[in-house]
Parts: sequence; C-alpha cells; structure tokens
Amino acid sequence: MAESIRVWAKKAFSISLILNSLITVAAVTGILYGYFHAWPYWQPYSPFLISGFLLFIVAAAAIINIFPTASIGRALHTGRLLFHHYVYGGIFLLSSSVAVVAFTSVSLIMIFLINSSNITVNTCRFFILAGAALLLDDLPDVSKRVESALNKFKSGVYCIRKTIHVLQLVTGLITLYVVFAIAFSVVHNPALTFANCLTMCTLLITSITSFACVRRKTWLKITPTN
Repeated sequence: MAESIRVWAKKAFSISLILNSLITVAAVTGILYGYFHAWPYWQPYSPFLISGFLLFIVAAAAIINIFPTASIGRALHTGRLLFHHYVYGGIFLLSSSVAVVAFTSVSLIMIFLINSSNITVNTCRFFILAGAALLLDDLPDVSKRVESALNKFKSGVYCIRKTIHVLQLVTGLITLYVVFAIAFSVVHNPALTFANCLTMCTLLITSITSFACVRRKTWLKITPTN
C-alpha cells in the first residue's frame, strides 16, 4: 500500500511539473502579446527587467523542462484508472474548450493572449493546460505512429544533448533573474495584480526544475532509441 501511494505521488509530481511548464509558457505568451502590441511604449516589469525579449528565454526554459519531468512519470507503472491518461487529457481539453465558447465572450484562439480576471476564463485556462499536461505525460501511448515519431526525435536530440544540457542551465539562470525582476516590481508597485505574483511563483518553480535537471544531468543521460 505504501509503495503504491509513493508511486502515485511521484506520478502526480511529474504531471504537476509538466503543468507548471505549460503555465509558464502560457503566462509569458500573454505578456509577450501585450508587449509587442504596446512596444516600445510599455516594458514589462520595468526598470528591473532589462528587456521583454528575455521572456522568450523563459518559455524556452519551460519547454526544455518538459521532457525530463515527463520521463519521471513514464518510468513508473501506475496502471490505468479505466482509461489511459491521454483520454482524460482529451476530455479536459474538449470540455474546457466548449466551456470557453459557451460561457465566456473570449475567443478560444485568444484564451491565453488576453489579460482577464474572469473566474470562468481562468478556470478554463487551467483545465485546458491540465488536459495538455495529461496528454503530454501519456503521449507515447496515443498510437504506435506517435511513439515511433517520438523515438526518432529522441534519437535526434541525443546528438545535441550536451548543448541542451548547457542551455537548460543558462535558461534556468535567466528565468531566475526574471523572477527577481518581477519580485522587485511587485514590491515597488503595489498596484500589480495577483496574477503577477502567481507568474513569479510559476517561473521560480521552472527555474528550480531547470537547476535540478542540470544537477541530475538528465539530458546527458538520454539514450537513442532503436
């Protein structure tokens, strides 16, 4: 029983880290959308963040983290709760997308680009990302063709694993800098919203995850798949 709880807890931890990476990408995408529309008249977290373009690097850090965090859960044998995880992920994605169209005035295409404090919009955002996290966690099981494509991609990545290892460290450091920039902005501007504090916490987890993966040499341990 204790071993089963440990396995499921580790699986939940893995999916949570994938979800955090997706939330990071969604958060910086929304900020960058506003940045480019207002450029050069608005600089996010100015004057503490030297350039809004650094948010692209933050997104890269989150994307680089997805494979190592997903591999934590894929190594575990949890069995199924009626269906594969990707089925539940698809249900979350579909139902949340329908809810956006049916119960909000926001376009589904713009769901992660607009700044909204609407509870329904933000709830739908979360469940869309949660569905995507479940789908990514179980992606190899979607079909043999998908699994084959992922194995080919993994073999290609093997050739540049040392470069990705270094990039994970660099992007993690830059993400940590952005976290401090947001923190100083929140302290000096009390008008900044709760969303900024949430973004700061999400980016901090992304940065810590990057450092943990570098320390464990996760990308260096990747092996080509035959």
